[in-house]
Amino acid sequence: MQWLKGRPVCRLLLIRTARSTLRVPFTERADTQFMRFKTIITGATGMVGEGVLLECLNHPAVEQILVINRKPGGVSHPKLREIIHSDFLNLAPIEPQLAGYDACFFCLGVSSVGISQAEYKHLTYDLTLNVAQLLAKGNPDMTFCYVTGAGTDSSERGRTAWARVKGATENALMRLFKRTYMFRPGFMKATPGQKNVKSYYRWIAWVYPIGRALYPAGFCTLQEVGQAMINAVIKGYPRPILEVKDIVQLAKA
Repeated sequence: MQWLKGRPVCRLLLIRTARSTLRVPFTERADTQFMRFKTIITGATGMVGEGVLLECLNHPAVEQILVINRKPGGVSHPKLREIIHSDFLNLAPIEPQLAGYDACFFCLGVSSVGISQAEYKHLTYDLTLNVAQLLAKGNPDMTFCYVTGAGTDSSERGRTAWARVKGATENALMRLFKRTYMFRPGFMKATPGQKNVKSYYRWIAWVYPIGRALYPAGFCTLQEVGQAMINAVIKGYPRPILEVKDIVQLAKA
């Protein structure tokens, strides 16, 4: 191992994953070796995005993080940068700041409850694709991880409207990027210390240990989701659509 003034040497490594070739910095340390990458995170002021952000902040492979929020997230860290931007359907004002990233962990989303099908499609399919198309233009080799949900309809022909919209969004993203991973979690356990947790979560959190034991295919932790996204960038995965069992498996890889 080579060291420079007591610091590990950082080199570029060309690594072939299951689905593509990834060129990122490679750092050696006394106890481990890991690739380092820069990622964008959306939805970091929500429960899922915050959980993913916490994993990225704590993981040595994540070199830099850019969060795009509509409001300040209230998190400070040496490798974290935040852009406050309210209109995700018009990213032109911040486009120059979005180039040069290796990954995007897209955790932004809305519930279909209480809104029309047209509005849900606009806030899910249209908004996501608007962001993704701009990122693909500036970062064509980016790994794009998208949080959808269990029950998403890849055929786009099922009876459930939200599942069709999510399926159409997944399909469009898989056509757009060379490396895409669709995360379909079910019930997710929050990470200790999270601030952006839905008010009702504390009333149903007790379900998690029972559900994980009886029906592991429907339950995972946000720590596993975040770790799986990081490993998707570093190691890849043989399938682009990850159900709960795949998320748990990739988190342990």
